[in-house]
Amino acid sequence: MTEYLALPLAALAFPNIDPVIVQIGPLAIHWYGLGYIVGILFAWWYAKRLVANQRLWQGGVAPMKPEDLDDFILWAAIGVVLGGRVGYILFYDLARYIANPLDIIAVWQGGMSFHGGFLGVTLAMILFARKRGIPVWSLIDVVAAGVPVGLGLVRVANFINSELWGRVTDVPWAMEFPTGGPFLRHPSQLYEAFLEGLVLFLVLRFLTHSRLKLKTPRFVAGAFVCGYGLSRIFVEFFREPDQQIGYLAGGWLTMGMVLSTPMVLVGIWAMLSARPAAPIAKPA
Repeated sequence: MTEYLALPLAALAFPNIDPVIVQIGPLAIHWYGLGYIVGILFAWWYAKRLVANQRLWQGGVAPMKPEDLDDFILWAAIGVVLGGRVGYILFYDLARYIANPLDIIAVWQGGMSFHGGFLGVTLAMILFARKRGIPVWSLIDVVAAGVPVGLGLVRVANFINSELWGRVTDVPWAMEFPTGGPFLRHPSQLYEAFLEGLVLFLVLRFLTHSRLKLKTPRFVAGAFVCGYGLSRIFVEFFREPDQQIGYLAGGWLTMGMVLSTPMVLVGIWAMLSARPAAPIAKPA
């Protein structure tokens, strides 16, 4: 049952939802883990739909088969989880994990970096595409198109977990988070869920279905990378930086901004340099 914390009338009540959906003995299913699982499964299902839609591809032939994506899903899961965990450890809290190495495997407690997960799954896509003879950028395009849904779900899970909350504010929709002290804060997790999840997914769907940009390899991937970077940089102005890092460069720059800026530049390069693919001959 959902309970609500008593707050001043000027703020919204924080919905005190249990981070654990269900627990059977030592086995617990968390909203955070479910967000990752559903996000990966959706991206897999959506990518297969894109590959099967002949209208979206140059010459009506996709450069991969739906069955290839069935085999790739395990590679993607490993890349996301390992990359996300290693990225968080290296970018955000290395000293803690050196002092407490057993905490490295406690992924159910949170502590995943999008930028690390992005690098991990990108490496997985490169290796898998080369092994199967699939154009690397086309594989990245179809995977990237469905990723925003998972990003949005994980950000909602961050909200439920009362983590990664925003800076102190007096806006009418501010909330007092159970772990954020006696302060009203931006629900920045929901800002990210909206921009990185819903808005970015709709932008990419417009590019794939209305603008037929899958015919121009790396344009969709570039739009995803650039769109995520811009969304993250924008939300960082409302999000409290990680306590162990704080603000950089005189009190306004954050690690999230630092890691997202190269993504914007790479995304712009990918879109500007993308060229239409050569048609693939249809099988006889």
